[in-house]
Amino acid sequence: MKFLLVGINAKFIHTNPAIRSLKAYAGPEYAEHIEIAEYTINQYPRDILADIYRKSPDVIGFSCYIWNFDVVKLLIKELKKVLPNADIWLGGPEVSYHADETMRQFPELLGIMVGEGEETFKSLMKWYLHDCKNSQLQDIKGLQLQNGFTGVAESVDMDSIPFFYSDMSEYKDRIIYYESSRGCPYSCSYCLSSVEKTLRFRSLPLVKKELQFFLDKKVRQVKFIDRTFNCDHDRTMEIWRYIHEHDNGVTNFHFEIAADILKEDELDLLKEFRPGLAQLEIGVQSTNLMTIDAINRRMDIDKLRRIVESVKAGRNVHEHLDLIVGLPYEDYDSFKKSFNDVYSMEPEQLQMGFLKVLKGAKMEADAAKYGICYSDQPPYEVLFTDWLSYGEVLKLKQVEEMVELYYNSNQFTHMLPAMEHIFDSPFDMFEKLAEFYDKKGYFVASPARSFRYNVLLEFLSERDTENTDFYRSLALYDMYLRENLKSRPDFAGDLSEDEKSRVKAFFEIEEKERKYLPGYADFDRKQLRRNAHLEFFAFDVNSSVPIRKETAILFDYSERNPLNMEARTIVIR
Repeated sequence: MKFLLVGINAKFIHTNPAIRSLKAYAGPEYAEHIEIAEYTINQYPRDILADIYRKSPDVIGFSCYIWNFDVVKLLIKELKKVLPNADIWLGGPEVSYHADETMRQFPELLGIMVGEGEETFKSLMKWYLHDCKNSQLQDIKGLQLQNGFTGVAESVDMDSIPFFYSDMSEYKDRIIYYESSRGCPYSCSYCLSSVEKTLRFRSLPLVKKELQFFLDKKVRQVKFIDRTFNCDHDRTMEIWRYIHEHDNGVTNFHFEIAADILKEDELDLLKEFRPGLAQLEIGVQSTNLMTIDAINRRMDIDKLRRIVESVKAGRNVHEHLDLIVGLPYEDYDSFKKSFNDVYSMEPEQLQMGFLKVLKGAKMEADAAKYGICYSDQPPYEVLFTDWLSYGEVLKLKQVEEMVELYYNSNQFTHMLPAMEHIFDSPFDMFEKLAEFYDKKGYFVASPARSFRYNVLLEFLSERDTENTDFYRSLALYDMYLRENLKSRPDFAGDLSEDEKSRVKAFFEIEEKERKYLPGYADFDRKQLRRNAHLEFFAFDVNSSVPIRKETAILFDYSERNPLNMEARTIVIR
């Protein structure tokens, strides 16, 4: 008998830890009967259907989330046509709430695994392979069947879940997810983690052993999926000390934290980290105090700002700050203030999310109270609220795209600070840029990097005509910081004959002296020019205001800043 566990991810780089955890927990006795199949929502459903059919499973289990459930619903209907004898099961957060309604909607299903799935799945495997003649499915806890719910399954001991990573070749260029705890101490009304009232931890010796595996394998990134990683101070210090002391110089660890509860010794330890060793995701959501109270968050905004700025001052830890559009009491102007508040903290990334009214979350029950209207289809995203119209939500969608393209890409790190001076606030800057995109029809145009620079220069030429040359210099500087361009961008123009001669002379001298590029000891001048670039600027490109300053800057692409991947730069005297 073959049991096929199916994960349909949002992107190829993602993996599904849930189905791997189910297989690992079922144990070696059942391993030969379990196969894992992963796809993405960008694949045609017909291609996924065909691949599942070719695998000839007897039982199919889908891992269901808001991002993939539309695809799963299509597959349920079609699979029952082409594999009429296969049993179909669902599991995951998208179907663990209102599971009875889902069963009524899809009579093709044999059942739904509700909530935490490891023990339920193991019992289900045992039933299929050994007990189906002697017992009933109703005897297994954690199942929603057509004739009712069998009762809540007991929570598993976190240490009893086997570590499921071994051969890392299948994870090349993909994100590695790691879970060291379940549950959350907070009760944020929009989050499903708040439903899990008990916090459970994997023991520290086991966590350290497993983190060492990732370090030994030199994986690029390990993303902790713990909802509030730093909820236990001593545990946080133990894990952070371990990755600091055993740093391999390669692996990056991602943590989702509550910044305002970080303590001084945690901040001091973070400052010792290698640049790029850790990145922190911090959910701010709003700086409107009425909003914070309405969504059951506990957060000291002033303290959060101080801590974010303290981490920022270390210049070694990537910070990712989140906001949510569509929360209670947050109108357009209030969100604008929240945005400007967070933007002023200068995170490496500022995420504008839109409220998802998740099944089972408290916000689902509170939606009518706050006039929150949301889509009936996954991901159940907000359409409008008592404070925010649908038109304003659409406008904020366009602002979000500008923030993604121009801020979160970290490709305009010198242009944006210079632009801020000609707008009332950072939010106004992105809002006006979005209006420009909309007016010109650029939202449907190519997102190529060179195109985005050209659009930005066109936008600025209408708003600050006197400083066009300054913005061109900054655009050229930003482009070369990130990319060793094979040809000059069209807005830069060609080098003069004098500049060409100076570039040629520089690399001829550098080939002999190795004064600026000692890391290329065995390279001749042609090889040096392929790995470094010399550019001439008429302005001080490290100033956010126009200052005339003739400067020659060398870009060395062998050394990059691990936080933003900018090339090392050297001013050539």
